[in-house]
Amino acid sequence: MDLSKDASKNTEPMDEELKDKVPETPETEAVPETEAAAPAPEPTAEEKLQAQLSELNDRYLRTLAEYDNYRKRTAKEKEAIYPEAKASTLASMLPVLDNFERAMAAPCSDADFKKGMELIRKAFDELLEKQGVEAFGEVGDPFDPQLHAAVAHTDDESAGENCIAEVFQKGYRMGDRVLRYAMVKVAN
Repeated sequence: MDLSKDASKNTEPMDEELKDKVPETPETEAVPETEAAAPAPEPTAEEKLQAQLSELNDRYLRTLAEYDNYRKRTAKEKEAIYPEAKASTLASMLPVLDNFERAMAAPCSDADFKKGMELIRKAFDELLEKQGVEAFGEVGDPFDPQLHAAVAHTDDESAGENCIAEVFQKGYRMGDRVLRYAMVKVAN
C-alpha cells in the first residue's frame, strides 16, 4: 500500500462535527515549567578554578594525613620488631645454656678445664643480665601458673602448700615477657 497516495487524499479539511470533539489547544499557551527544570546558570571561570582548587587542596590534605598515618604505623612496627627479635634470639640460646649447665654438673678431673667452663658460664650469665634476662623457678618458690608449667605433683608434708618441690628446667623472662616457662614439680 502506498501511503503517499493515501496522505494526499486526506488533505481535505476536517468535518465540523469532528472539530467539536477534538479539544483545542492554543499554540500560544505555554506549559508551566517547574523551578527544578530551569537551567542553572553556567559557572564562571573563576568559580570553576575555585572548585578545582578546593578539590586539589582536599586531595592534598588527605594524602598528607595518609602519609602521616603510614609514618606512625611503620614507626610502631619498627619499635615492635626489635624487642620481638631480641626475645626470639635469646630464647633460642636457652637450650644451649641448659646443655652447658648439664656439662658443668658432670664430674671433671681437670681443674683448669672446670675453671674455664665456669668462666664461660659467668660470661654467659653477664650477657643475659646485660640484656635484662633473669632466671626464675627455684625450689621453695610459690607456684604461679603465669610463670611455671607444672609437669608433676607430689604430696610432701615438709614442703609448703602450692610450692615448687623440684625444678626440671629453669624459666627465663625479659622484663614482663616470659622467654620460657619453668618446668616444675608442685607440692601439695
